[in-house]
Amino acid sequence: MSKARAANPPKGQCKDCWAHAEDPDIHRQNRGDCQACIACAANRHAGKIVR
Repeated sequence: MSKARAANPPKGQCKDCWAHAEDPDIHRQNRGDCQACIACAANRHAGKIVR
């Protein structure tokens, strides 16, 4: 995914999670669930959902 696309998530997606999930460097070292992604989801994405 391009950086431009990662910076512009579709409606209904979390801005932080969308970009974070597409960054291979972040998830390369995690062999299971990413703690940052889990924390964001647990906070119901704290008003970061694109409308």
